[in-house]
Amino acid sequence: MDVFGSFTLLLAFVCAVYAFIGGIAAIKTRHPLLVKSTRQAGIATCVLIFIATFAVEYLLFTDNFSQAYVVSHSNRDLSAFYKVAALWSGQEGSLLFWSFLLSVYIISVLIVYRNKNGELMPYVGVILAGVQIFFLTLNNFVENPFKTLAIVNANGVLEPFTRMDGNGLNPLLQYPEMVIHPPNLYSGYTGFTIPFAFALAALLARYPGEKWIHLTRKWTMVAWCFQSLGILLGAHWAYAVLGWGGYWGWDPVENASLLPWLTGTAFLHSVMMQEKRGMMKVWNVWLVFCTFLLCILGTFLTRSGVVSSVHAFANSHIGPWFVAFLGITLFVCFAAYVKNRDYLKSENMLDSMVSRESSFLFNNLLFLIACIAVLSGTLFPVFSEWFTNNRISVGAPFFNKIMIPIGLAILFLTGVGPLLAWRKTSADSLKRNFGWPLIVGLLGAVGAFFLGYRNGASLLCLFLCCFVFWTIVEEFYRGAKVIKARTGMSMMMSAHELSMRNTRRYGGYVVHFGMVLVFIGLAGAAFNSEAQKAMNIGDSMKLGPYTLVLQSADTKAEKNYTAQRMIVEVLKDNKQLMMLYPEKRQFQGTEQAAGTMVAIYSTLQDDLYVVYAGMDPEANVPVIHAFLNPLVKWIWLGGVWIVMGTLLALMPNRRAALGVATVPETSTSTVAQALTPGVTLREGHD
Repeated sequence: MDVFGSFTLLLAFVCAVYAFIGGIAAIKTRHPLLVKSTRQAGIATCVLIFIATFAVEYLLFTDNFSQAYVVSHSNRDLSAFYKVAALWSGQEGSLLFWSFLLSVYIISVLIVYRNKNGELMPYVGVILAGVQIFFLTLNNFVENPFKTLAIVNANGVLEPFTRMDGNGLNPLLQYPEMVIHPPNLYSGYTGFTIPFAFALAALLARYPGEKWIHLTRKWTMVAWCFQSLGILLGAHWAYAVLGWGGYWGWDPVENASLLPWLTGTAFLHSVMMQEKRGMMKVWNVWLVFCTFLLCILGTFLTRSGVVSSVHAFANSHIGPWFVAFLGITLFVCFAAYVKNRDYLKSENMLDSMVSRESSFLFNNLLFLIACIAVLSGTLFPVFSEWFTNNRISVGAPFFNKIMIPIGLAILFLTGVGPLLAWRKTSADSLKRNFGWPLIVGLLGAVGAFFLGYRNGASLLCLFLCCFVFWTIVEEFYRGAKVIKARTGMSMMMSAHELSMRNTRRYGGYVVHFGMVLVFIGLAGAAFNSEAQKAMNIGDSMKLGPYTLVLQSADTKAEKNYTAQRMIVEVLKDNKQLMMLYPEKRQFQGTEQAAGTMVAIYSTLQDDLYVVYAGMDPEANVPVIHAFLNPLVKWIWLGGVWIVMGTLLALMPNRRAALGVATVPETSTSTVAQALTPGVTLREGHD
């Protein structure tokens, strides 16, 4: 199977090269058979990559310890659940998995658009094949996952060698979330290749209008959703496994995942400006280019060893390959832009600074500033070492100082945008639309103050969360009220009907609500507290309203590890609440000594987070480290709403079929006109 897998991977490279070269010839000649054959070569490339990926998994599941990759990342005691995750636990397997997920997107695009957009698709096929060639070069010639173990015999000849068992999977990865976090994050990284390919293709082909945006809108939203979910799952993994009490430490690899999310989010917002007013065309093209380049940069940072991170792979020699690919891609993008920049001229100008267009513009600027700040802070240690031979790290205080005000400003614009009209907003409209959201925001901040949240930035954040929440409520209420008057439905059914008639707009509002929940959770970080104590059996420790009593300790043996567990009783107001079981795990066959399993009692108000930190070297008793983290659960709930909102936005609009009830003259005229039977709303013109 290893020879077969290696052959299919090499054949995939050959097919990708043909799809690239043949695609260029097809663009020049426009010969239909050549166009068809290059498309089929692209599909064959994807199928061959699928086969090679399944071959690696077969080797892992059959415990083929003649393979170097299997020996390094699996063993006989590893459960089947984690043998799936072993595919992306190492350098070679993760790069192949990158190619696999990219192929899923590419084969879907090639099949969906096989008989459509004949002027554009040959360009798209060439660009996608070019990206595949780069990763298949790494898969075949730099980091091949099908390397066979060998030893030198007495005659100096290499002979195949099979080990009895493997080293096992990294203990940090033996957690259920690590089976779903990397696929989500990689799906986000690879998914942004599709809008990049269409944007560059449209620029090279001078494709008319904004059609490329309509073609890629759903692909971009899918990639963005995966990226968002991957970031949140990674944060939850760090929170539940690493045992340091937090979920985001501004680690370089964490930052690398955030960078394309920032530019991708900016693109999803500003693209509506191009659809509605024909503006920001240059912004949108370069936002797509930068998002793809940042995805490649993130992959480079994770795998090159250029930055130090608990999330990164070991040092390797693939860094120059990524730098070269980034340079070539940037050159191609810049050359295409310079040659065809007249194609990107705006059709309209900004009419007023108090308009929805201006809110999108400021939103873009803030996301761009945030991206530059995170990127510069992440790469600062690298540049400082290059220029001064002294590696100066930039820590969380730097990022927090810059990103907290930027985040609050973005949150503010999230609420302001829907309250502003296109082109220009009148003073009367501002008074009418901002009244209740401001009142609700102030009430929320006052309530938080009396509940004990006294930090200024957190209070401002909670004020803005309530402000944005009420703007979302008002958007649903106004539209649902009109539908209720026309059809007699209940308000809940009317809100559902409203959402299904314009899924993109109201799905976006659901996503915004999810972001409000995330920001509520972030606001609680200012009030975190902790305590640590070496405890004998029966000792207690107090943290906030909770009292922790160490009742006993035990050891449990599992197939792949042995756990030393502390049994901690939790009391609140002198009443027993629950038992927590933090533990240390010793894994068989791994180079790393132990893994941590945190015990968490989570409510909407706070998380009680308990870690068994090991034995005190002097007293030889267990050390319990406890954290009290307010509002963290709101972050994970926000992630659920973000996914739900994205799924709603991806659904097709339901055609309006309104009843014959008379519309009262006092109904909101703007909303009523938007819902009049027979009127078709153009997507993106919300």
